[in-house]
Amino acid sequence: MLSRVADNLYWFARYVRRAENTARLVGVGSQLQLDLPRSIRFTWRPMIDTVGAGEAFAAHFSGTDDPTEVDVVRFLLLDPRNASSLRVSIERAREILRTIRDSLPQQTWEAVNDLYLHVTDHGDRGAGRRYRSEFLSHVVDCCLKILGLLTANASRDIGFQFIRLGTAIEQADMTTRIIDAGSSGLVRPRHEEDREVFQNMQWMAVLRSLEAYQMYRRHIRRRVSGEHALRFLLQDDGFPRSVYFCIARAQRTLPSMPPRPAVERQVNRIVGLIRNADPASLAARNPAAFMDEIQVNLGRLHTELTDAYFRA
Repeated sequence: MLSRVADNLYWFARYVRRAENTARLVGVGSQLQLDLPRSIRFTWRPMIDTVGAGEAFAAHFSGTDDPTEVDVVRFLLLDPRNASSLRVSIERAREILRTIRDSLPQQTWEAVNDLYLHVTDHGDRGAGRRYRSEFLSHVVDCCLKILGLLTANASRDIGFQFIRLGTAIEQADMTTRIIDAGSSGLVRPRHEEDREVFQNMQWMAVLRSLEAYQMYRRHIRRRVSGEHALRFLLQDDGFPRSVYFCIARAQRTLPSMPPRPAVERQVNRIVGLIRNADPASLAARNPAAFMDEIQVNLGRLHTELTDAYFRA
């Protein structure tokens, strides 16, 4: 397989998964707003930093110390100046698919094009609070349909292995970002004694945004808390969106590809980092620093993959 095609398959999978999880990320804030009493202050600004778009946002919204909900949501979902916005991710996935349509089932192009047209036609309305939940749910369903078509209909050749790698790495990265967003001060209680209650509400919103709440209740069987939510979303080996599950899937994919020791070492390093994490200690303080560490290591893994397979 040409390295250019492998690179495109890898990034196509990443962009589709990124679009899905960006919708889920915005869903964290929307869900919390519905659950919180009106007397509690909710701030959207930390979500911009969570996706690594703080500098771009500041450049275009300078002088705005406390941006409005509309500014943040539109920037995350629709703004072409945000390289990781939902619309940009879908547009890039569609453009990539144009060049590799012969490598994937025909239904994949139809599903991606339908999603692109839906976001183009209904994005402005979906950014508003009234129709946001419906819009985000439709985007998530379309992204899952695309990935489901690939899983059901694509041959398990070397190209499919690059799709699996891209999906796993992007999901691991976005799970850490959604955890970061849900624990990064979106809610500011007036009284310190209320902090634990509202933190647990944030963790519940994180679980629900990742479709993890039901599985959490089934396997953990305890009330939602930061420690148990982190243990489930970081280290559970059976939930497909947990960070460990995603990296373990990437680890299992590597033997079916040309051997690259540097890639294998970096994957093993991330697996060890996740296994050795102490959720109780992370929950006791802000887990953002640990999420950043995982994201940095995932970035290094991406660099190793690029050097090993796409620049040959």
